[in-house]
Amino acid sequence: MFSEETQETLRKAVRDLSWLRTRGYAEPSAIKLVGDRYQLRARQRVAVGRCACPDEAMAQRQSRRMKPQAVEGMALELDGLNVLTTVEVALAGGVLLLGRDGCMRDMASFHGNYRLVQETERAVEILLGVLDSMRPSDVRIYIDRPVSNSGRLADTIRKAAKRHPVSVDAVLSNRVDEILKMSTVVVATADSAILDACGPWMNLARIAVEQHRAELERFWLVDLA
Repeated sequence: MFSEETQETLRKAVRDLSWLRTRGYAEPSAIKLVGDRYQLRARQRVAVGRCACPDEAMAQRQSRRMKPQAVEGMALELDGLNVLTTVEVALAGGVLLLGRDGCMRDMASFHGNYRLVQETERAVEILLGVLDSMRPSDVRIYIDRPVSNSGRLADTIRKAAKRHPVSVDAVLSNRVDEILKMSTVVVATADSAILDACGPWMNLARIAVEQHRAELERFWLVDLA
């Protein structure tokens, strides 16, 4: 579904869906229209939906995007599961998506369920190492409390953070999206709804994956930008 042969079709679908979103078409009908036109399977439609972006939103996101070196001495808040799972997927050789807004995303879908996998500890170490290099003043990693194993993940992050100089706290919350949308500090996420509401932001997962590209046995990036 994401082979080299299919990617040009998927890019056309992203352009068409972005065009429809720019003009205010209702989301379900727009995705169905584009998916039917290009005869996309369900998983391909999800990928196209995650990579498409209306023109105004893309311009707004880019105007608030922070570079890694710019966050030194600043507070940073992470959309924990959103960022971490992308790094986990990269380590596992899963499909990564590059969207129209420049964000790297994965195909994971929680629906209230998350489990620690063999890549989790390494993914946490990679993220903490990247945070060390950026030297923010402090970091809060928000994790959705209702999601299964959220407490275990928070404990894993806290234990690993003790070995790093950066000040990190893992916070469980029932309102992660709302907190990050209203945040006044730099937010790390690739969640489109949060990106369209928050202030300055960064795609930390993309930064982390690109910095550790050499250790990825298989790097499966589908560029739909």
